[in-house]
Amino acid sequence: MDHTDFYSDRKFCTCCNAYVPYLMGVEKSYCSHCGSEVRLFSKSDWTAFHEGLQARRPKGGRPRKDRNRESA
Repeated sequence: MDHTDFYSDRKFCTCCNAYVPYLMGVEKSYCSHCGSEVRLFSKSDWTAFHEGLQARRPKGGRPRKDRNRESA
């Protein structure tokens, strides 16, 4: 089993413009290099992640009627 350990975990720092090790607080996390607040993904990675989720999401709405079905 391959588990990510604390020391190899990274988040994105907009100040450093890189995925960096971070210090985790109760509500926010901070870059261990410059002290800026970090986020889980960069903007481009977040967009790609979100588009991937949208593509896998089932379409809503009512199911189509079967037009080949005979009327009773």
